[in-house]
Amino acid sequence: MAQKYAVRCGGGSNHRMGLYDAILIKENHIAACGGLTAAFHAARKLSVAVSFIQVEVETLTQLQEALDAGVKMVLLDNMSLDQTRQAVELAAGRCSLEVSGGVNLETIRACAETCVDRISVGSLIKDITAVDFSMRFADKPVETQRV
Repeated sequence: MAQKYAVRCGGGSNHRMGLYDAILIKENHIAACGGLTAAFHAARKLSVAVSFIQVEVETLTQLQEALDAGVKMVLLDNMSLDQTRQAVELAAGRCSLEVSGGVNLETIRACAETCVDRISVGSLIKDITAVDFSMRFADKPVETQRV
């Protein structure tokens, strides 16, 4: 919850709180179900309690399959900027597109310029350095200088 709150305080938004309120179909789910379409249809049968189903794709061919299956939210995983622009053109507004993988504060503008709907920046919560707020007392009093 603290990480989600920090993202909101920083001007970002969270489209889900955790794995319990949405379904994200990834490559292992696709493989286990025998294909993207089968995985999506299986998830739809289970999705009564979730707000959305998102499918991760790694290729434009998979994106086309997702569109044909009726997927409304697609995660473009580790696609180049050129592939992302092609994905935006291919989707033509038929689904929401999110860029993920390798996005950081240096690359986010270029990602936004592809006209995707969402950008996932995992480094906001994964690549952080903790701040040391501990207060330690010295064994001996520290001498102060008077000016």
